[in-house]
Amino acid sequence: MQLKIMPKKKRLSAGKVPLILFLCQMISALEVPLDLVQPPTITQQSPKDYIIDPRENIVIQCEAKGKPPPSFSWTRNGTHFDIDKDPLVTMKPGSGTLIINIMSEGKAETYEGVYQCTARNERGAAISNNIVIRPSRSPLWTKEKLEPMILQNGQPLVLPCRPPIGLPPAIIFWMDNSFQRLPQSERVSQGLNGDLYFSNVLPEDTREDYICYARFNHTQTIQQKQPISVKVISVDELNDTLAANLSDTEFYSARSSRERPPTFLTPEGNASHKEELRGNVLSLECIAEGLPTPIIYWIKEDGTLPINRTFYRNFKKTLQITHVSEADSGNYQCIAKNPLGAIHHTISVTVKAAPYWIVAPQNLVLSPGEDGSLICRANGNPKPRISWLTNGVPVEIAPDDPSRKIDGDTIIFSNVQERSSAVYQCNASNEYGYLLANAFVNVLAEPPRILTSANTLYQVIANSPALLDCAFFGSPLPTIEWFKGAKGRALHEDIYVLHENGTLEIPVAQKDSTGTYTCVARNKLGMAKNEVHLEIKDPTRIIKQPEYAIVQRGSTVSFECKVKHDHTLIPTVMWLKDNGELPNDERFTVDKDHLAVTDVDDGDAGTYTCVANTTLDKVSASAVLSVVDVPNPPIDLELTNQLDKSVQLSWTPGDDNNSPITKFIIEYEDTIHEVGLWHHQAEVPGTQTTAQLMLSPYVNYSFRVTAVNNIGQSLPSKASEQYFTKAAEPDTNPTAVEGLGSEPDNLVITWKPLNGFESNGPGLQYKVSWRQKDGDDEWTSVLVANVSKYIVSGTPTFVPYLIKVQALNNVGFAPEPAEVMGHSGEDLPMVAPGNVQVNVVNNTLAEVHWDPVPLKSIRGHLQGYRIYYWKIQSSSRRDKRHIEKKILTFQGSKTHGMLPGLEPFSHYALNVRVVNGKGEGPASPDRVFHTPEGVPSAPSSLKIVNPSLDSLTLEWDPPSHPNGILTEYTLKYQPINSTHELGPLLDLKIPANKTSWILKNLNFSTRYKFYFYAHTSAGPGSHLTEEAVTTMDAVQAVNPRISNLTATAAETYANISWEYEGPERVKFYVEYGVAGTMASRQVDIATQGWFIGLMCAVALLILILLIVCFIRRNKGGKYPVKEKEDAHADPEIQPMKEDDGTFGEYSDAEDHKPLKKGSRTPSDRTVKKEDSDDSLVDYGEGVNGQFNEDGSFIGQYSGKKEKEPAEGNESSEAPSPVNAMNSFV
Repeated sequence: MQLKIMPKKKRLSAGKVPLILFLCQMISALEVPLDLVQPPTITQQSPKDYIIDPRENIVIQCEAKGKPPPSFSWTRNGTHFDIDKDPLVTMKPGSGTLIINIMSEGKAETYEGVYQCTARNERGAAISNNIVIRPSRSPLWTKEKLEPMILQNGQPLVLPCRPPIGLPPAIIFWMDNSFQRLPQSERVSQGLNGDLYFSNVLPEDTREDYICYARFNHTQTIQQKQPISVKVISVDELNDTLAANLSDTEFYSARSSRERPPTFLTPEGNASHKEELRGNVLSLECIAEGLPTPIIYWIKEDGTLPINRTFYRNFKKTLQITHVSEADSGNYQCIAKNPLGAIHHTISVTVKAAPYWIVAPQNLVLSPGEDGSLICRANGNPKPRISWLTNGVPVEIAPDDPSRKIDGDTIIFSNVQERSSAVYQCNASNEYGYLLANAFVNVLAEPPRILTSANTLYQVIANSPALLDCAFFGSPLPTIEWFKGAKGRALHEDIYVLHENGTLEIPVAQKDSTGTYTCVARNKLGMAKNEVHLEIKDPTRIIKQPEYAIVQRGSTVSFECKVKHDHTLIPTVMWLKDNGELPNDERFTVDKDHLAVTDVDDGDAGTYTCVANTTLDKVSASAVLSVVDVPNPPIDLELTNQLDKSVQLSWTPGDDNNSPITKFIIEYEDTIHEVGLWHHQAEVPGTQTTAQLMLSPYVNYSFRVTAVNNIGQSLPSKASEQYFTKAAEPDTNPTAVEGLGSEPDNLVITWKPLNGFESNGPGLQYKVSWRQKDGDDEWTSVLVANVSKYIVSGTPTFVPYLIKVQALNNVGFAPEPAEVMGHSGEDLPMVAPGNVQVNVVNNTLAEVHWDPVPLKSIRGHLQGYRIYYWKIQSSSRRDKRHIEKKILTFQGSKTHGMLPGLEPFSHYALNVRVVNGKGEGPASPDRVFHTPEGVPSAPSSLKIVNPSLDSLTLEWDPPSHPNGILTEYTLKYQPINSTHELGPLLDLKIPANKTSWILKNLNFSTRYKFYFYAHTSAGPGSHLTEEAVTTMDAVQAVNPRISNLTATAAETYANISWEYEGPERVKFYVEYGVAGTMASRQVDIATQGWFIGLMCAVALLILILLIVCFIRRNKGGKYPVKEKEDAHADPEIQPMKEDDGTFGEYSDAEDHKPLKKGSRTPSDRTVKKEDSDDSLVDYGEGVNGQFNEDGSFIGQYSGKKEKEPAEGNESSEAPSPVNAMNSFV
C-alpha cells in the first residue's frame, strides 16, 4: 500500500489562489499520526553555514519527531562528539539541540568545526546537514602612514579603502570627522570594493578627512581607517608647489586638466570575466574618469536585459540582476560617454549552480507486501553527483535489504516487510555545494481512521470553491467516497473534484450546494466515516465605490462606499489610508457610507481604501486622493565642470505636490551689469536634474531654477554660487544702424548699443565709419564711447552715405560689421506739381490729376502729394464766405486722386503740393471747379392748420440743403377710411416760391395722409409725411356704447375689462367699493327728480356749445381736432391743451409723444388711487383695464398700424352729449 499526498491537477483562476494554498497546507499535514510507530524525522536544524557571535553562547539546533521518541547524538569534524566529557556542552532534554556555554569561560574559536546531528529510534536514523560553526570576526585596520594627495583641478582620483577581512564581510561607507556621509554623484562614487572614485576632482573636493569605515553587523562594531587628505589646486599653484621641495612621487599624477574623453578606472582593459551562482544577485560595475564627467550605459550583447529583475545602482555605474539563472549568462557591455568620446568594456558572465532539487524524496508509508520507490533528482552546474545513505550510513556498507534495489537516483522497493522500515538519505553535491534530504520507509498495517473533526460546519460564499476536508490515514491506503444527504448517492467527478488527500472540492458552490456531506474511508482492514455540513452565503459586494479625487489645499473631499451583504453575516466596514489606519484627526469623519475629510492638506494625499469584512469574505475598493499644488522650489544647486564658456548646473527637485513636474526653467543674474534682474537661460524636461549651460564672457553668473507643473510655477530656488567668466572681444556689432539727417547739412548716425551682457569685457566703445555712396572718398572713422548716436556735420543736402558701426572693448574688435546706407538731411521741395487737372465725376466726387515733380527738386524722401481744397462760392445763394480748407494726402508717387464728400451745386478751388520728410513744397496754381446740381433735402418743416369740414391748410419751410435751384413742390395725399385702409393716392404740383397751400374739396370728418417733397432739375428729394383730419358735421355724431363688461377678482386686486364703440378721446370712470356697501346706491336714477333736472341742464349746455362752435366756424376760427391716433407710424397730432382749449400743432416726428403738461394721465397711463378715483385711458376700439395691487385702475390702448384708417367720427369730446354726461358720473 502506498499513500502519496498529492492532489489532482486542476486549473484555478487567480481568485482561487488562497484555496490552493489552503489545500497545500492540508496535503503537507497528512502525515503518520504520532501515536503510530514511525522512524525519526528532522523538524528543525541550524543553517549549514552558521556564523556565531563570539560574545554569546553557542546554540546548535537539532529537533526531531518519531515513535518511539528518537535519541540524539553528534559528530564533530567527522568523529563522535562526546558531550558528556565537555562540561561546557549540554543537550536540551527531549531534544538534540546543543548549548555550548562560552560566556562564563571558554573561547568560541575552540568550537569551530563541522557538526552533524543524528536522531535514532528502532525504526531508523535521520541525520542533519553538516553545520559549519565559525565565530564572526571584526579585525582592525593595519596601521599605515597616508601621505596627503595633491592633484590638479580636473584630474581623476581613487581613494583606496582596503578593509580588513572579516566574517561576514564588512559593509563599507565613507564619512568625515563629523560622521557625516560624504556626498556622492555621477562624478564621485563608491565602488563595490569600497574604494572612492573621482571621475575628475574639483577645488571643493579639497579636505583632510576622507575616512573609510567598515561595519561588522554580527559584532555590531565599526572600524575606522586613517583619514586621507586631498588637496586640489590649479596649474599655477601646482608649479609653485613643485618648487617647494616636493618630490615627484608625492604627486598623484601630473596629467592636464583639459577636457578629455572617458577611460575606465575599473575594471581594467577592454574585457573581463564574472562568475555568479544561480539564484544570487549578479552585480557588474564600470567606473570611468573623464572631463566632462562620463555617463554610463549598459547593454547585453545578443539579448535584452530582463525587465523585472534589472536594477541600476550607484548612478548607473552598477548593474544588478536578481535571481540569476543560466539564461543570464552572456556578454554584457558597459559604455562610458561624454561629449569628447566614448569607450566600452565587455564583461563575460557565466552562471554556475549549486545543486537544486528537481524531485526531492518523499516519505513512504507501505503495508506489508506492497511496492514503492524513493526518487531523488537534482540539477546544477556542473551536474551534481547523487549518493544514498540508509540510517546515516552509506548504502554500500549498510546491512543488505532484499526488498530494495538502487537504480541511480531511484530506490525501488518490492514486497516490503516490517524490517524494511528505515530512514534513507539522498545527497546531491558538486563543487559549489550539496543537498541532503531524509525520507523514511514505514511499513504498517492500520485500519482507516478519519482525522477531521465530526460535524464540522463549512460556510462558503456563493460562486466560490468549497473544500470539504476529510483527512484520513490507513495502511493499506484507504479509498475515499463522498455522499450528500442521508440517502444520497456517491458523488462523482462530473461536477465534483475528489482529491487524493480526501478533500471534496465543489468548484462553484451554489445555493443548492447547501447540505450534509458524508466522507467514507475503506481498506481491507475496516471502514470509517464522518459527516460535515455546508452552508452557502451571498457574497459581500461594494455597490458604490469611492472615486478618484483631485482637490486643492483647504477644500473638503468625500468618499462613498455602499456595501451589500448576506443577511446572516454582520459586516464591518473600515477605512484605511495607505493601507494603515486613518489619522487620529477630527478632520476625518466616518458615517455609515461616507468618509469625509475637511480642510485637506498635503499630508492627506494617498490611497483611501474601504474594506468590508465578514467572517467569510472581504472586499475592498480604493480611490486615490491627490492634493495638488505648484511644486516646491528646487534645492541644492551645484555648479560643476566649470569651463570658460560652459558650466554644468545640477539641482535636487522639490516636492511636486502630486502634480508631476513638466519642466525646469533656469534663469541667470549678471551681477556686473544688471544686478537684481533675472534673465531666461534655458528650459529642461521635468525628468532632468542637470543642465550643461553655455556662457558668455565677462559675466558674473548666478543661477536659479524654477519648477513647473500643470498647476503652475514654483517659487525660484535660492541662487547658486557665483561664477565669473573671463573677458573676450565682442561677438556681435550694434544693430538697427541708421543714417538720417536732422538738418540739411548733417548726417545723424544712430544704432542700438550692446548691452552689458553683450559687451564681453570692459571698455566698450564703437568705431563709427562713413563715406559717400557714389563717390571715391575713403572711409572716415571715429571712436566714440558707449553711446548710441554720432552727428556728422557739413554734409551736402540729401546725399546717400554708406555707414558701419563696429564694437570693440579692451580685449579687441568685434567681427567686421555690415554696411548700411543712409542719407544726409532733407530740405523743403523746390518745385510745385504742374498740369493740375480736375475731372468732376458727379455732384459729390471729383478726380484730380497732376504731373510729378523732378526727383532732384524733392531734396528728400518722397512721402507723397497733398491736395488742399475748399468751397469758395454757392451757386444757388451767390454768397461768398470762407470755408475751412480740407486736406487729402496721397502716399508715394501717385499722380492722381479722388476728392469725395463734395457738396452739390458748389464752387471749389484746389492746389497740389509735394511732401518729403522735411515738409511741403510750394503750391501749384489754384484750380477752380464746380459741382452740378443734386436732389434737395426734405422740406425743413410741414404743418397742417385750420381744418374745416372740406379743407386743410398746409404750411412749410423750404429744404435746408436745396443742392440746386428749386423748381417745384409735390404734394401727395390719400384718405384713410373707416376700416383703417388707405384710399387712392392723389398728387398736386405746387410752385417753388410757395410756402403754404389750402387743400379744398376734402371729405368731412376724414383722416388724410400727406407726402411732401421738393424738386430741382436733378429730381425729387426726400419727403415729409403728415396726417390731419377734417372736422365732423354735428349731425353725424355717434353715441358711445360700452358692452361686455367683465370682472375677475384676485386676493389684492381685480381685473375689469369692457368693449367700447363711439368717439375717440373719451374719459372712462370706474366706480368700485366693498361688497354690500354699494347696494344702497343701486337705484333707478332715471326716476329721480334730481337726475332729470341735471340731464336737462346738460342738454342746454351742449346746445349752447354747438351754437358757439358754429359761430366761430363761420368767422374762420380754429376748430378742435382730436389727438392723433397712436397706432399710425407718421407723426402725431398733439393733444388739446386743457388750459386754453386750443389744439396743439402738428409735428413731423414719427415716434409717439408723451402727454404734455396739464394732461390728467401720466406718461405710464396710470392714475394712482390716492390722486383720484377716476382713471383716464387712451382711446381705441377695444379697451382693457385692470386694477393694480393698490386698487388704482390701469387702462391700456392697443393702437393700429399706419395703414389702418381713422374712425369715421372724429369730433372732440365737447360736442358729444354722452361725453358730457360721462364727465359728470
